[in-house]
Amino acid sequence: MKPKLGWALCGSYCTYEAVFAEAERLRENYELVPIMSETAARTDTRFGSAAEHLRRLEALTGRKPVTSIAEAEPLGPAEPMDALLIAPCTGNTLGKLAHGLTDSAVAMAAKAHLRNGRPLVIAFSTNDALSGSAENIARLLNRKNVYFVPFRQDDPLRKPCSLQADFSLLGETVAAALRGVQLQPLLRG
Repeated sequence: MKPKLGWALCGSYCTYEAVFAEAERLRENYELVPIMSETAARTDTRFGSAAEHLRRLEALTGRKPVTSIAEAEPLGPAEPMDALLIAPCTGNTLGKLAHGLTDSAVAMAAKAHLRNGRPLVIAFSTNDALSGSAENIARLLNRKNVYFVPFRQDDPLRKPCSLQADFSLLGETVAAALRGVQLQPLLRG
C-alpha cells in the first residue's frame, strides 16, 4: 500500500504546469489526495480555467478534489494522511499558516493534518517572499513538522522580492520530510 500524500494547490497559477508535471511522478510512489483552495477552484486565469484545473487534478489523482473547509476538516482525524504537500503555496496561505488562520480548504487541511503530528511540506511561490511574507516564512521554518521545498529567486532583476520553490525537488523533499529531515540547502542558486 502506498503512503497517502495530500496535495493542496493554492493560486500562483503560473506554476501549475511544473507542479502537475511533478505530481505525475509523485503518484508513482504515493496515493494522492487532492485539495484546492476555494479561490483556486473557481478562478479562471490566462493559465487555464478553474474547471480545467479541477478536471486535471481529478484525472491525475482518481479522486474528487477537496475544495471547502467542511470537506477538508476530516482529513486530520477521520482520513489521516502520511504527509501533506502544499504546492504551490501562496504568500496569502503562508500568512494563514504562520498565524493559525483557518479560512480556506488548504489552511483547514493543514491544521487538521498537523494535529496528527505528521509532516507538512510547503512549496511556496510568492512575489513578496523577501518582503511581506519573509516574517511568515521565518515563523514556519521554526515550526515542528513543517518542511520547505528548497527555493530560489525566480526573476531577481524584475521581481527582486520573489521566491519560488524548486518544484523538481517535490518528491525528494516529501521523502526527506517523512524521515523527519529538512532537505538542504534550503536556498538554491
